[in-house]
Amino acid sequence: MEVSPDVIFGLLGARDANLRTLESLLTADIHVRGNMVTLTGTPPDVATAERVLAELVSVVRAGTPLTPDLVRQSVSMLTNGSKESPAEVLSLDIISRRGKTIRPKTLNQKHYVDAIDANTIVFGMGPAGTGKTYLAMAKAVQALQAKAVSRIILTRPAVEAGERLGFLPGTLHEKIDPYLRPLHDALHDMMDPDSIPKLMAAGVIEVAPLAYMRGRTLNDAFIILDEAQNTTGEQMKMFLTRLGFGSQVVVTGDVTQVDLPGGSESGLRAASRILTGIDDIHFATLTSADVVRHRLVADIVDAYGKFEESQAIDRVAGSARRSAGGGRRS
Repeated sequence: MEVSPDVIFGLLGARDANLRTLESLLTADIHVRGNMVTLTGTPPDVATAERVLAELVSVVRAGTPLTPDLVRQSVSMLTNGSKESPAEVLSLDIISRRGKTIRPKTLNQKHYVDAIDANTIVFGMGPAGTGKTYLAMAKAVQALQAKAVSRIILTRPAVEAGERLGFLPGTLHEKIDPYLRPLHDALHDMMDPDSIPKLMAAGVIEVAPLAYMRGRTLNDAFIILDEAQNTTGEQMKMFLTRLGFGSQVVVTGDVTQVDLPGGSESGLRAASRILTGIDDIHFATLTSADVVRHRLVADIVDAYGKFEESQAIDRVAGSARRSAGGGRRS
């Protein structure tokens, strides 16, 4: 197959990094000479490779920088029976700033973004690095810029201090800043840093601990609750009932990283049981396959998941043995 000369470099990648990734993932042999790509193998393998290359060419033509990670995601979509085009998924622009465009990088991320467009309340649940908060922030900024909402409200629980911040040194801002810093950092990626203090002073952007939401009604706002696995059931109910007219809510969290004291049940986990099936509320699930940080992050998430699963099985087996032993003694 012939590839346009203005596309071939973006397709192959710097030092042929994308080509090497393709060679490791596809069964068909790939040979590139100039802008001609030759595929060798069985008819099904060649057909798969041809479809993958056609999609990747479309991605490059759409202006999306192709990387080995995006190559892996595209191959995964096409070989796992997905009916959606990787070019459509990877070329969905949310916002752009200074040449950097924020867009979903996996199929589940695309479904998550689509769910935010289609529902008033969306729960984004998944491990670290899957873009739950980052994509929600991008959608919030997009909504503000499009004047779909008049303000953005970002909140998260300050669990490590039990939301009782008085014993910490410094001013109130200094006490809560460590908990809210990740939200500030994401904002700086998406907006002109010079404009953020002015927008915050005007109340257009508000970043505050979850405890500050109590007693309020939040109208005409895009509201994000981050690290929601560290809310109690009472806090989650309090937060969700702040929803006012013209507002949208995105709740993000990872139920495998709960830091609540005393083994309390996560409000996020409880909400996933209580609210499932309610119209206009959507639960989006991201997995280790959607991790867009360093490749090792996905491996780490999977390794911990397997370890915790084996620990749970051992606890159940140990409990069963103790119960059986107690029965014999009686």
